[in-house]
This record gives sequence, C-alpha cells and structure tokens, in this order.
Amino acid sequence: MGCRTGPPPLRVATTTSVENSGLLTAILPAFERESGLTVEVLPVGSGQALNLIRRGDASVGITHDPPAEAAALKSGDIAAYRKFMFNDFLIVGPASDPAGIRGATDAGNAFHRIATEQAVFVSRGDASGTYSREQELWTAAGQKPPATRLLETGQGMGATLRVASERDAYTLTDRATFEQFRSRLRLAVIHEGGPELLNTYSVFLSVRASGAPRDAGMRLADWLTDGNGRMLIDGFVSNNQPVFRIWPAGSPATQPSDLPIVQPAHAR
Repeated sequence: MGCRTGPPPLRVATTTSVENSGLLTAILPAFERESGLTVEVLPVGSGQALNLIRRGDASVGITHDPPAEAAALKSGDIAAYRKFMFNDFLIVGPASDPAGIRGATDAGNAFHRIATEQAVFVSRGDASGTYSREQELWTAAGQKPPATRLLETGQGMGATLRVASERDAYTLTDRATFEQFRSRLRLAVIHEGGPELLNTYSVFLSVRASGAPRDAGMRLADWLTDGNGRMLIDGFVSNNQPVFRIWPAGSPATQPSDLPIVQPAHAR
C-alpha cells in the first residue's frame, strides 16, 4: 500500500523584514493548529516575493512596497489585496551622528545631509520594499553619496544592519527588524517619524493559485486581516517593544495607496 500524505504546504512569499522580525515564527504555529494546514515561508525581498507570486511559485504574498504592489494589481498578477498592518522605517547610524541628521527637518533632508557630509550609507541594494523606499528618499534629497560612500550589500535587512554596524555607517531599516537585532549592533535610531517613513504591509493571493491552494491562501489572508492573527500581531513584541500596528478598523485597505486613518510617528 502506498503512503498517504496530507495536502502540500501553503507557500507564502514574504518580505525579509517580516521574517527577520520573528513575527511569522511567533504567530504561524497558531494558524497551523487552527487550520490543520502547514505553511512554508519563503523569505525574500518584496520584489522577489512578487516575482514568485507572478510565476505561481507561492500562493500568498506579504510585501511592503506599495508602488510595486500597484503595478502587480494593474497587470492582474495578484488578487484579494488587503493592507493588514503597518509600522515605520528608521534611519539608524552611529550614535555620534557624523552627518548631523538629528537636526534634519524630514527624512529627505536627513538623506541630503548624509549625501553631502563625509558619511557612509549601507544600502540593501536589492529588489526589496526597503530599497524602494530608500530610492524615493534619495530622490527627495536631490542627490546620492558617491559610490565610495554608498555600499550595497545585496542582502536582507539583518545582514545589512550588521554591515552598517561594522562600518559605523547609516542605513534605512524597518523598526521591527532593528528591534530584533538592536542588542547586537553599534547603531542608534538617529531619525524617525514623518509620513515619508510610514511602512505599510499587505497580504494578497497569486492569480495563478486555484482550488485547494487558493482556498488555503484565502484562509490565511482572512486570519491575518480579520481573524485571530490580527490579535496575535497586535500583541507581538521584539526587544520588549511593540513593533507592528494592526490596520485600523474602518481604514481603507484594498489599494496600495491606502493609508491608516491614524498615523502615529512610530509603531510604539
């Protein structure tokens, strides 16, 4: 007699910031117990996650890159799009703040000071939501540092934070990953707050998913947006700090441009 096996795992392509924060490790076991499903997490940058979704290599996507998400919706590659949580980006760097960005008027001005002072910036240099936001901030700054002071890692957020720490450099990070790694870094929060640093997360399905994979994917998306996952996200802490906010009830949530009605300066 052949061995009987259960359904294949539900494949979720997620941005590395969500994985590095420890959130999925903390909450997905509860979903697996409640649903009887097994979840396989594929942690990559937001751009790579969307590529996996386009190819049908994952049924569910979790990303934080609204412009890329808008393009995927327009091209018909994703469906059942919903915002489900948010936090913020931080500009972190050496506590001595050699570029003087603590006095910056906004994030664009902070990036301008990094570009014009003798300071090093470490970039993800990948197709991630964080890198996409970084490019928007360099545009707002009006210039970038020269290549000798702009180091691209091509790696995830955790690895990029470690390089920035080793080089006494600045970098852009999501709050959740920074709090997860903070005790191991020689970096401080130098600039935070403002609409330019708002960081929203969405969940959606691949249009290539059908049948059981689509049903499983919808079950997970519903659990995150309206089920017990919402409560677990709200209670999640990293380094004794709450690092994600659940999407406010009543706020529009079905378009990449949607924003939470209440926008605190940061996630705490």
